[in-house]
Amino acid sequence: MDSSPHRVSDVMTRAVVAVGRKAPFKEIVERMEQWQVGALPVLEGDGRVVGVVSEADLLPKEEFRGSDPDRFTQLRRLPDLAKAGAVCAEEVMSTPAVTVHADAALAEAARIMALRHVKRLPVVNAEGVLEGVVSRGDLLKVFLRPDNDLADEIRRDVVDPLFPAPVEPVHVVVTEGVATLTGRVQDPARIQLAARMTRGVEGVVGVDCRLTASGAE
Repeated sequence: MDSSPHRVSDVMTRAVVAVGRKAPFKEIVERMEQWQVGALPVLEGDGRVVGVVSEADLLPKEEFRGSDPDRFTQLRRLPDLAKAGAVCAEEVMSTPAVTVHADAALAEAARIMALRHVKRLPVVNAEGVLEGVVSRGDLLKVFLRPDNDLADEIRRDVVDPLFPAPVEPVHVVVTEGVATLTGRVQDPARIQLAARMTRGVEGVVGVDCRLTASGAE
């Protein structure tokens, strides 16, 4: 059975710390400190994610302390000014929440994090109910896969389907996550495809494709 992590559900954390809409500001800070997280999902009573409160959402309260509100109004920072006066989660949270589904590919979660500039994503089901949280660190877990596991997957999912009858055996060696493919094959058109498919294997750091076509000098 293929146990390699390909989906968010393979790496996400299922035990999640969250807060309700009416959670006081101080309680939010305390939970972040206690659990060493930089953001918390905000839930409705049925467990549906309605927002996320992050350290960035909380900082305006300190930044605006003792400052002239008119100056920040002129800088068009009205949303931050509003958060500075917040006393509970629903007043300070970012909404709608940026979320991901458990069956999403790891690459999709990584793209969402990069595009939305967030470090953690609540994982929700089709009804928006919280199922877990996936972080940048969780996505990096794929690079902890043993080299032998990576080599086995490349042979099974790349080499065997593309080159069922090679001119000579295709060898796959993975060292520190870098996959090297060597050998001679009949179809030169598939060499670049093999390199691309190998690069797509979760946990592969780099690809050194030295495959050559039969008849090539």
